[in-house]
Amino acid sequence: MTYEVYPGNTPTPQTVVVKKGPGWGALALSMIATSALTATAVITTGVAQLPFTPNAKQAVSRLEPQTTGPVVKPVENQIGAPDWQAVADAVRPATVSISVTGKKSGSTGSGVIWDNKGHIITNHHVIDIADGENSITVSLSDGRLYHAKIVGTDPTTDLAVIKLVNPPNNLVAGNFGSSAELKVGQPVMAVGSPLGLDDTVTTGIISALNRPVAVSAAPDENPFALKQEETAAEPIVTNAIQVDASLNPGNSGGPLFNEAGQVIGINSSIASNTGSAGKAGSIGLGFAIPVDLVRNVVTQIVETGKAMHAQLGVSIISGTAVTGADTRYGAEVKEVVPGSGAEAAGLKTGDVITAVNGDPVTSGKSLTGYVRRFVPGDKVKVTYTRDGKSQTVEVVLKARA
Repeated sequence: MTYEVYPGNTPTPQTVVVKKGPGWGALALSMIATSALTATAVITTGVAQLPFTPNAKQAVSRLEPQTTGPVVKPVENQIGAPDWQAVADAVRPATVSISVTGKKSGSTGSGVIWDNKGHIITNHHVIDIADGENSITVSLSDGRLYHAKIVGTDPTTDLAVIKLVNPPNNLVAGNFGSSAELKVGQPVMAVGSPLGLDDTVTTGIISALNRPVAVSAAPDENPFALKQEETAAEPIVTNAIQVDASLNPGNSGGPLFNEAGQVIGINSSIASNTGSAGKAGSIGLGFAIPVDLVRNVVTQIVETGKAMHAQLGVSIISGTAVTGADTRYGAEVKEVVPGSGAEAAGLKTGDVITAVNGDPVTSGKSLTGYVRRFVPGDKVKVTYTRDGKSQTVEVVLKARA
């Protein structure tokens, strides 16, 4: 599996992180010239009105508790600076290590407990090689081992939900916060099993927000990753939380916490400046899936076994918009799908989308990442430039067919 980090608004080298063999256990980065400004990104293949469970939407908008059982209690910082010792003690019961066996290789990763029924969140790429019954083993923070089964996965966001077989009755779930108000410079803590070292805690800050991270399969990757790319209807893009906390192979699927011990993201990929897949490690560039997107996807998977995503209804390429004396990057509309929310809102070929709900759109992949946050039926404000003038319209998003 290949992870590409798109800088967003400049055609500079892009980061490619490769997963081979044991889970995230072999990651590498290659610096290559990007063609992001000319590659077409299609963010719709259909506009069918599909059923969507209301609980998923409510869970995100109202931050409802995801479980009726015990949850990690928020940590109150009395001394001004984060008390990472207290946070680590509080959140540890909600974190797990995951080992997966496949036909030809093994995988290791991390996870966080979603509810007291035994549902656990991790990355799709951690468990995608699982082969047969009892191929996934989960180690709780107190050392107890359980087999787990796959409830559902969403390759387009690299998220998966597994469930413990015969779970204990004293599970403590993570306290899932919100990623809506995160700020660059905010302190964070990651807990996981880097290089197989369970319960490892690292700290740092949020170094960037809304960093478009694209995932695609490489021809020489395992067949599961290749199959994922062949069946995906659109690029696998997330506008990720970028952190400088040390993340290494094995941190995949583990939680990213704020200073109160709330889960604000799921760690999913790293960048490395080595060309060798076996030597990749932290260089202070790690990426996490924002928790609001996690809530949306996981709630759907727990309820239905799969996740459904919203679509704007356009095909796009990265482009530029000119308004007066100002030029900015954006996503140029190449085609509007008939019957889509975009068509109903009046978007046309040639329009350059520059913002979604006020968040700057700096490329085609940036727009894709923003749309992925929403659920079918959501209304979003899309700002675009046409004939040198900036306009904003409301678009009702529909579901991918």
